[in-house]
Amino acid sequence: MQQKMASLKRWMALAIIVQAALLVIFRMGLDKGIMSATVILIAEAAALYFCFDRFESMMENTSTGVRDVLGDAAKDAYLFGEIGMVFYDDSHIITWMSDLFDQRGINRVGRKILVWLPEAEPLLNGDTDRTKVQLDDRMYEITRKEDEQVLFFRDVTDLEHYQVSYDEERAVIGMASLDNYEESTQYEDESVVSAINVAVRSPLTDYCKDHGILCKRVNNYRYFLVLNEKIFSDISADHFSVLNTVRRAAQKQEVSITLSMAFARGIAKYTELDDTVARLMDLAQSRGGDQVAVQKAGEDVIYFGGSTEATEKRSRVRVRVMAHTFRELISRSSNVIICGHREMDFDCMGSAIGMARIAETLHKPSVIIAKTGGIEEKLNAALHANSKQLNEEVRFVTEGEALNQLQDNTLVIMVDHHSIKQSNGSKVLESAKKIAIVDHHRRTAEMGIKPVLVYIEAGASSGSELITELFPYVSNSLEISDIDATIMLAGMTIDTNRFRTRTGSRTFDAASSLRKLGADPLLVDEYLKDSYEEFNTKANAMADCRNIGRGVVICAVKDKVLTRSVMSQIADEILEIQSVEAAFVIANDSDDETAISARSNGKVNVQVIMEKMKGGGHMTAAAMQRPRCSVDALQKELQQNIEDYFKEAETDESNIDE
Repeated sequence: MQQKMASLKRWMALAIIVQAALLVIFRMGLDKGIMSATVILIAEAAALYFCFDRFESMMENTSTGVRDVLGDAAKDAYLFGEIGMVFYDDSHIITWMSDLFDQRGINRVGRKILVWLPEAEPLLNGDTDRTKVQLDDRMYEITRKEDEQVLFFRDVTDLEHYQVSYDEERAVIGMASLDNYEESTQYEDESVVSAINVAVRSPLTDYCKDHGILCKRVNNYRYFLVLNEKIFSDISADHFSVLNTVRRAAQKQEVSITLSMAFARGIAKYTELDDTVARLMDLAQSRGGDQVAVQKAGEDVIYFGGSTEATEKRSRVRVRVMAHTFRELISRSSNVIICGHREMDFDCMGSAIGMARIAETLHKPSVIIAKTGGIEEKLNAALHANSKQLNEEVRFVTEGEALNQLQDNTLVIMVDHHSIKQSNGSKVLESAKKIAIVDHHRRTAEMGIKPVLVYIEAGASSGSELITELFPYVSNSLEISDIDATIMLAGMTIDTNRFRTRTGSRTFDAASSLRKLGADPLLVDEYLKDSYEEFNTKANAMADCRNIGRGVVICAVKDKVLTRSVMSQIADEILEIQSVEAAFVIANDSDDETAISARSNGKVNVQVIMEKMKGGGHMTAAAMQRPRCSVDALQKELQQNIEDYFKEAETDESNIDE
C-alpha cells in the first residue's frame, strides 16, 4: 500500500511540475496573464497536500488502532511470549509489522512477503499449516490465520535448542559380544588366553573410553554399553570402525574372533530398551556376527558391517539339544505340516523330506507343501523320475490341502527359509499355533510369525546339513531311502557350489553320513547337468556381461525370461573367470518378477548389497526379487548400491589406518 502511495505522489508531483512549466511558458513566451491560473495551481497543490497528509494520517491511525485494540498488557504479553504479527494486502505486500520486529531491527513494510521469506510460499498457498524460517540467528515458526491476511511469528529458538539437546541426550542401550571367543580360547594355555584377551578386549574398551561410552563387562565375551544419541551419532558416522580393529587384532593372534554389537534407541522405558538390545544381539549373531544391528523404535533394523563369512559355531551338544527339542515338539503334536520357500530347490526339498522322515519315525503323520509355490526345473525332473518311490515315502500336498489338515495341535515346520513372505505355505503359517524353523540363511529382522523354536545356523552350508546332523539324536531306527539321501546331498552340493564355498568340516561329515545312507554322487551329478537349451541360454546370457571394475561383473539379460536356478548358475560361472570377485545376474524370471542373483568369492559381501535392495542371503550368495520392472532401472539401482558399498568399505579402511 505504501509503495502505491509513493508512486501516486510521484505522478501528482510530476503533474504539478508540468503545470508550473506551462504557466512559465505562457507568461514568459506568450506574455499572457496567468494570475488566475497561478492561484488555481497553488490551490490545487495545497488541496493535494492536504489529501495526502490526511490519507497518511488515516493509515497511521489504522495501524495505531491495531495496537490500541491489543492494549499495553496484550502487547507486553506478545513481546514476552516472543510472538510477532505481520499484516499484508491482496498482493502479499506487508502493510504492518508488530513491535517484536521493531525491537529486533526488522522492518520489511512495503515489501512482498515472498521476496523476504521464500519459505512461506506453501503457507500462503494453503499447502501447509505452519513452517519454520531462520531470521538472523533466530528460528521462527510461522502460522497463518485462515481467511485473514495476517501471519503469526513465534520465536522457537530456545525450544529448538532444547529439543536438540533432548534428542542428543536420550539414552541408547548397547551390547557388544566377542564372537567365537569361547571356541577360540577353551583349549588354549592361560598365557595364550591372556594375550588374546589383551588383543581383542583393549580395542573395544579403548574405543568406548574415547567416545565416552559406559562399558561394563558382563562375562568373558560380552559387554553392556550405555551412551546417548550424540555419541551414537559419532560412532555411526565412522561406521563402527571398532569391528575392523578387533577383527585385525584377532587375526594377528591367529584366532577367528570377531565383534558383534547391538544398539536399541528411541524408547523411554529402559526395560524395553534392554529387551530390544538382547533381541538385536541374537539377530546379529544368528546372521553370522562381525556386524552391528541397530533399531530405533518404530523403524526397521539397520545393519552395519558383516564383512566376514559366518563360521561354524554349533557344537555337538547344541545339535543334540535341538534334536531332542524337535523330538518333543513332534511327539506332542497331532500331525506335522512342512513348508518350504517358493520355487523349491534341492536343498529345500531335501530338508523337507528329511523332516518328514523324522516325523514318520516318531509315528506322526506329515505332509509337505510342494504343489503350491513352484518347483525348480531340475528338481521337478528328479521328482518325476522318482515319483513312484517318493509318493510311497512322503505325501506332497497343495497349500489348500494343508490348510484342511491344520489343527490346534499341528506343528508347522519351515525349512530352508524363515520369513512368511518367502513361504509357499504363508496361509498355513498365518493360522498355525505352533511353528518351528530350520534354516541356514542369515536371519532377517521380521519373520512375520512367532515360532516356538528357531534353529537358524548361518555357519551351516545348507538346510540338509543341519537336518542330517539331527538324525542320530532323534532315533536309532530312523530310515532314509537312497533317493531321499541323494536329494539331500544334491541340495548340499548346489548350496556349496560343489563344496567350494561355505564349506566346513561339519559339511563333509554330513555329506559322509548321507553317503552311508545311500546317497549317490553320480546320480547327483546327473540331476544337475544342463540340457542343451539351458547351455545355449547361459551362453547367450554370458554375452551380455559387463565388467564395471573392482572385480565386479553385471550380466543384464533384457530379451529373455530366465529361471532363478539358471540365473544363479550363470552367476557361478561368471565367478569362475579370472579376477572376478562378484557377479550379478539381472533378468525377468518365470514368476512375473524381475530378479537379481548375486555370487561372490568372499571378498565382496553380496548379502549387504542385496539387503539394501530388500533382498537377502549369504555373504557369498544372495538374491532379490521385485514385481516385474525395467531391467535397466534395476541395473542402475544395483550399480549405485555397489558404488555405495565400496565407498563405505573404503571409509572403514581409512578409519583403521588412522
